[in-house]
Amino acid sequence: MKTKTFAVDIDGTITENGVGRINLDALAALRHLTNIGHNVIFVTGRSSVEAYLLSVFGGTTKIAVGENGGCITVDTNEHILLGNMQQCQHALNIIQKEIANVSEKPVFPRMTEVVLERTFDLELAKQVVLEKKLDVLLSDSQYAFHINSIGIDKGTGFQNVMKRLSISRDDVISIGDSATDIPLFKIAKTSIALGNSSEYVKSQATMTTNAKSGDGVIEALDKLAPKLSEV
Repeated sequence: MKTKTFAVDIDGTITENGVGRINLDALAALRHLTNIGHNVIFVTGRSSVEAYLLSVFGGTTKIAVGENGGCITVDTNEHILLGNMQQCQHALNIIQKEIANVSEKPVFPRMTEVVLERTFDLELAKQVVLEKKLDVLLSDSQYAFHINSIGIDKGTGFQNVMKRLSISRDDVISIGDSATDIPLFKIAKTSIALGNSSEYVKSQATMTTNAKSGDGVIEALDKLAPKLSEV
């Protein structure tokens, strides 16, 4: 059996977005993939520590990409920082002066990004970033708005893991539901957008599912089952 590496988003993919409740059947299916020799790596807008803990307790591959690619956790006290928190905080200060109702979301501590409540016009904030020539990128994970250093996304973060583990693009299968997953789709030979994805996100994937979130993950794995046995 040829080893595949699954790059899997968390919120809205194996959880009910906005609730954070894990679909246990989906997690069990991912753990089964790990048990039979595949890699399952969480790639998320949440902190890499949260994702790493999920890998430990969930029984998947113990490495995680968090903060939309800005931070990689490879052990309990070993983190690879790709983003620049000072850039993100500077951008936050400027955006707050220009736009009302911009506030940080209470989340696990971040090392490379700023996470915001979805309470303001993101497109207006992006315009401020352009006008002020700030070296950051704003994105919407549906869970929150995120400020990341320019050039940082889930794709660049996961490419670091690919190099570290000598993983080929041809062996990567990415699964997600939001616009923040599109850079991850682009570096995978097979990409899967779930039923709860927007039409635009679906158009960027090589496969889609009818089912949403965790049920969509199970549907996708069922479709892929024949390929997972290829030598």
